[in-house]
Amino acid sequence: MLQGMFKRPENPKMYWKEFMHQCVEIGFGAMPIVLIISVFLGAVTTVQTAYQLVSPIIPKTTISMIVRDTIMLELSPTVVCVVLAGVVGSKIASELGNMRVSEQIDALEIMGINSRGYLIAPKVLASLVVMPALIVLSIFLALLGGRIAGATADILSNESFDIGLRMNFKPFNVFFALIKAYTFSFLISSVSAYFGYYVKGGALEIGRASTTAVIVSCILILLADYILAALLLQ
Repeated sequence: MLQGMFKRPENPKMYWKEFMHQCVEIGFGAMPIVLIISVFLGAVTTVQTAYQLVSPIIPKTTISMIVRDTIMLELSPTVVCVVLAGVVGSKIASELGNMRVSEQIDALEIMGINSRGYLIAPKVLASLVVMPALIVLSIFLALLGGRIAGATADILSNESFDIGLRMNFKPFNVFFALIKAYTFSFLISSVSAYFGYYVKGGALEIGRASTTAVIVSCILILLADYILAALLLQ
């Protein structure tokens, strides 16, 4: 399926228009849930980290340092992408499945249009552009939510939180988060497109294909998360 995507486009303008349409659909469609989840992820992580660090010997700035690394390395890339697998992945699978069942894909093939390149490539490329941007936004909002929760719950002041954010900061953590974001984005879009593109049957099979796409995407995300951590965090 992926190999069939890379052919010369019949009409580059139509491909570009479809790519921009998918960027808007994926980005703005998933943004509300990403915003809500990110803020509360940061807030809950801050409160629970402060609950476990009860020793007076440990400075409070350590709380925000732990929250920063936890958010960047694991929570924002992995948890948000698991949610995106349900939001974006099911949408891609059901959309392509409906086109397959209603014979729209067959009609495109008869007209000489590369259906894989026109329908799947823009979705995969749009995911690779938009989802990492959503992950970066998620990291920022999670840290902001942790900062607000720390000050509201009287755990640590905003100044102490900011000091902890800058303490022992490793730029590689940001690079690692982006690697995970691009990897997970490709897995979500390609796996969902595969199950939707090759669905057979009717409405019931479309629902099953969407569910299977989400499950397989989540499993592959967790597997890739472990592999990347084992390879890069040494």
